[in-house]
Formats: sequence, structure tokens, C-alpha cells
Amino acid sequence: MKWQGRRQSRNIEDRRGVRSAGGAAGAGGIGVILIVVVGYFLGVDLTPLLQQGGGPEITAGGDVELSPEEQRAGEFVSVTLADTEEVWAAVFSGQLRQTYDPPTLVLFSGTTQSACGGASSATGPFYCPPERKIFLDTAFFETMERRLGARGDFAAAYVVAHEVAHHVQNELGILDQANRERERSSETRSNQISVMIELQADCFAGIWARAAEQRFGSIEPGDIDEAIHAAGQIGDDMLQRSAGQTVQPHTFTHGTSAQRQRWFLRGYQSSDVGQCDTFSARQL
Repeated sequence: MKWQGRRQSRNIEDRRGVRSAGGAAGAGGIGVILIVVVGYFLGVDLTPLLQQGGGPEITAGGDVELSPEEQRAGEFVSVTLADTEEVWAAVFSGQLRQTYDPPTLVLFSGTTQSACGGASSATGPFYCPPERKIFLDTAFFETMERRLGARGDFAAAYVVAHEVAHHVQNELGILDQANRERERSSETRSNQISVMIELQADCFAGIWARAAEQRFGSIEPGDIDEAIHAAGQIGDDMLQRSAGQTVQPHTFTHGTSAQRQRWFLRGYQSSDVGQCDTFSARQL
């Protein structure tokens, strides 16, 4: 992905100057944290992987200087966010006859606070609707690569685009309506609605990918394959198997690997918001 030297977003809130907590090295430290990160982000319980080790040892932290890797990750996220701003502004104007109001993306290290609760390196990236903010510890990109085998800049960009897609859903009133229905539903039905939300976000991420390719020329050979591979690595079925669990479809909250790949490609191939209506789809 061609991103160096390009416009960065002004909607970045960088809280990485202070680390509130850190993990000890070893089986009980960062390895456990990474497992928990993956579990939270993907809506899958990975605690069986922790049964042979204790919890992470948490130590106090203080002001720290960002490493070159952290600086690079922050710049990368800022460029990706800027791309989503331009793409969705054009989509809202052209397809929806609406004005797009972009989210703020909060970069943090260790822990921070949000209106949706405490955020930490163990919670993974998430979107907080009341604040209209995305929270991201860029250490998650390392988690994707080492624990999930989802490598490459565009795999990381897919994560950012997916979280921005939840903001798009919020802007369109989809997220609020879906979450209200979830509150009235059984656990199984609530999980099904959650899958629809997440697959639509994957489809929206696909729309962004195609527009980025056409608008900025930032997509390089192999980039789309990186995103598709990443989507496949974070399917509920894949992660349950990786956790040594029996695959239980009624517990899925994000969709299978095949579903996530299929909806990303649907958005990429159609560039049409209307094609991402997972809530009316006969088959996910």
C-alpha cells in the first residue's frame, strides 16, 4: 500500500505519550495479553488458550518516548483515516445525498478511558458511538501479524476501515436501530444481528478499498489479497477452532471466515452502499 508522504488526518487524538500499564514478558505476560486482545476484538472467547498459564503481571508505567515503529504506525493510521474521510464524503454526497461527518480516532498505548468504558491493550480496536470515536492501540497490528498471520499494511488498513465503517453505520442510523433490536432479542438472535452489523462493516470496508484504489492509486498488487486473508483469519469459526473449541454457530458475533471475505468482496466489487444491506439479505 502506497501511503508514505500522503495527507494525514486532523481527526487524530494521540494519547500515546503516557502508558498507564505494561505487561511482563513471558508466558504470563505479553503472550497472554495478545490472546485476550484477539478474543475481545473478534467476539470469541479464547480463554481456553490461557488455562496453562497465569494472568499478565501488570506494572505501572509513565511518560514514554514513542519508538520509530510507533511513530510509523501513527502516521500510517492517520493517512488511512484521511483516505476514509475523502472516500466516505464522496459516497455520502454521490450515493446518499448526505453530508459525512468523520469520526475521531484515538491512538493510545496501555490504557485510556472512553464513554464506552475503559480501553486497554487487552480490548482491541473498537468504535464508541456516544463519542463518535475509534479507539486503537497500534500494538494490535503486531498481534494480527504474529498471532493471526494477517500480515501487510493493507491488512492493517482493513482494520481501520472496518472500524470507520461502524461510524458510517452510526451516521446512517443503522447502528442505533440494530442495537435497539438486540436489546429486545434473545441471546441467539442478538448474536445474529451482531453478525449482520459486522458483515455490513466488512462490505463498507470493501467499498473504501475500491475507492482508495481508484481515487488515490494507493493499492498495490497483493493488497486486496492481504485484506481478504485477514478477513479469513478473523472469522468466528476459524478462531473457535484455533482456540481448541467446537465450532458453535449460534455463538457467532462477527461471521464465518467465508462470510467476512464474501461481504468484503461484495463491497469492493460493487462500490454500492445498497449492496451491503446484510439485514435484508436472504443468505449471509
